[in-house]
Amino acid sequence: MRAVVQRVRRASVRVGAETVGAIEAGFCVFVGVGRDDADEDSDQLADKVLGLRIFEDEAGKMNRSLSEIGGAVLAVSQFTLFGDARKGRRPSFISAMEPERANQLFERFCDQCRRMGAPVQTGRFRAEMLVSIENDGPVTILLDTKKTF
Repeated sequence: MRAVVQRVRRASVRVGAETVGAIEAGFCVFVGVGRDDADEDSDQLADKVLGLRIFEDEAGKMNRSLSEIGGAVLAVSQFTLFGDARKGRRPSFISAMEPERANQLFERFCDQCRRMGAPVQTGRFRAEMLVSIENDGPVTILLDTKKTF
């Protein structure tokens, strides 16, 4: 699984005119599921995301985790994280998992984050979404469970 984690002051996601998820301080996490991913990838990704220490402490150093600042997660499924544009100009998405199983692993990621104590809001799987982000820093971290953390 792949994730783009952005430290945010606030973030929201809309489907049409409806706001389906919104948070204040925390992480906006774009999550992509690859065709070779399994339950373990989802659990490993949740553990890594919630363990990231990328919030500033009293000394101004990135040393605090999401739980330490009382933050939340806005998780947005994004199969395009598995887009491959090495050949030509139109990306191939052959490495992305089929939608039904991808949704199961995305939901497992969200549920695991909740079990670990994080408030989680989500977008709507397979919907055309508008994501608004107030990136804090900016701080953006790329994670991939198939690469050594």
